[in-house]
Amino acid sequence: MHIAVFCGASLPRSEQITEAARQLGRAIARGGHTLLYGGSNLGLMGAMSGAALQEGGRVVGVIPTFFSDDIIHSQPVSELVRVRTLAERKEYLIAHSDAFVALPGGIGTLDEVLEVMVANQLHHLGKPMILLNLGGYYNPFLAQLDAMRAEGLLRSAAGLVSADSVEEIFLKLNRILKD
Repeated sequence: MHIAVFCGASLPRSEQITEAARQLGRAIARGGHTLLYGGSNLGLMGAMSGAALQEGGRVVGVIPTFFSDDIIHSQPVSELVRVRTLAERKEYLIAHSDAFVALPGGIGTLDEVLEVMVANQLHHLGKPMILLNLGGYYNPFLAQLDAMRAEGLLRSAAGLVSADSVEEIFLKLNRILKD
């Protein structure tokens, strides 16, 4: 399975989140899956992709060409895909992945999550989008989605599922993909 992970190029204050990124990278590799991600060696991206590579996993980095060559080539990957824009990076990740996971992140991560949700809601995609809701990080976002549903402005969960741990991500993914 090809799993795209949305996460940031910054390190959070919480070491628990950084360790979860490493656990996710290792779990993807150990499961024989391919990790697709934003291509950086910085922050959560670097922690996760580095852990996957250490486990012998296949890692595909998708990075816009507007970054400098030293950034583009600073992270070892199994395959490096260069795109022109952030929008093209999202398009590539969405087209080449079977499932998506979002670590706790910032506005870029949220943008990627919403892009998948919109594509699912419009029936252009139909792929699972799992939030790693460590320590309730995404609870405010999930509450906003509930408010949208209650107001009749959101028709479905749009493929969105929440998990509290890396282990739960794979339990839910396996259950979703069997159905």
